[in-house]
Amino acid sequence: MTETSVITVDGPAGSGKGTVAHQVAAELGWHILDSGALYRLVAHQAIQKKVALDDEKKLAELARNLDVVFVAGEEGESIILLEGEDVTYAIRTEECGGVASQVAVYPLVREALLDRQRDFLQEPGLVADGRDMGTVVFPGALVKVYLTASARVRAERRQRQLKEQGVDVKVSGLVRDIESRDARDCGRRSAPLKAAEDAIVIDTDSLSIDEVVDQVLSVVKARL
Repeated sequence: MTETSVITVDGPAGSGKGTVAHQVAAELGWHILDSGALYRLVAHQAIQKKVALDDEKKLAELARNLDVVFVAGEEGESIILLEGEDVTYAIRTEECGGVASQVAVYPLVREALLDRQRDFLQEPGLVADGRDMGTVVFPGALVKVYLTASARVRAERRQRQLKEQGVDVKVSGLVRDIESRDARDCGRRSAPLKAAEDAIVIDTDSLSIDEVVDQVLSVVKARL
């Protein structure tokens, strides 16, 4: 298979890329790659094994040796098994997300995960969401999408998600966390967060998920 069977959906945390990617993949009947989950898994391992977050070599070793399996759930969601343990929700905490952003700045970690991400490309096609899918991992993708939204809007979305989980946090704190994560992601030396030159940029501030999915599908179907 070639990268002409790939759709990439990149963007910062909270831009809606994961939800959009899953819905586009479901509509097309294609496979899905949640690349952010791989970095969260490395972060989870680092936390559990108490690996220092400035030890690039040990973090890269964790990345190379991840014993992970992605299993399709009954409702189409991905269940993530790490060393046989279901960590689907454990890796979605704010702590794990923050550590994942720190881990992702290291070139050795990104290099260790590169081939693993490309191995997700299988018939009939792949929808890949992340931060460097269209710029580094699949530069020859059929369609490249870059979703963006203001830090405030992304923080409000995250607050709603956390409230549904019984966690009460202030938007102001989430805004600070998101801005710090954006700064790390955009400023890292290896594969910084940015839109590919040929990406379709969509501002999701005032759009529903369905509206964004419709825009992406219309472009994909035209190119297919």
